[in-house]
Amino acid sequence: MARRRSLRSELYRDARLLGDLQAASHGPGAYATRYVRRKVYARTNTFTHSILRSINLSK
Repeated sequence: MARRRSLRSELYRDARLLGDLQAASHGPGAYATRYVRRKVYARTNTFTHSILRSINLSK
């Protein structure tokens, strides 16, 4: 049985989907910009998290 998602995670997921739909409605360039920005944020956040974890400031 799958775990139930919290209300907060559902709201964040819905907000991401809404942002994707809005960007897509503005055309492929806007959607591509959003897609690239999200990928860059994910990579930099992963890097920052690994540094913080290495100096025991994060789980």
